[in-house]
Amino acid sequence: MPRYIMLSNLTDEGRKTVKMRPERIKEVNDEIEKMGAKVIEQYAVLGEYDFINILEAPDNETISRVSIELGSRGTIQLITLAAIPIEELEVSLTTPK
Repeated sequence: MPRYIMLSNLTDEGRKTVKMRPERIKEVNDEIEKMGAKVIEQYAVLGEYDFINILEAPDNETISRVSIELGSRGTIQLITLAAIPIEELEVSLTTPK
């Protein structure tokens, strides 16, 4: 299944929510599953982003729907990237077309 990297920054409202209810992070992961994607790994990070998430989704349309839904809530800003495993990239570069 295709994988995606989601880089996220909490808004002021998002920071308030996570501070008051840290379990909300896991609740959102459950909501993502109901939308057809799955959080595979999740990290809180220091630096330019607050979280890095690795997700699986069946297609770009599904992950776009997830990203738009989460972003529309006003608690988070997202950048979503399609991720290609190195092994798949290597095969595509060495397979004649």
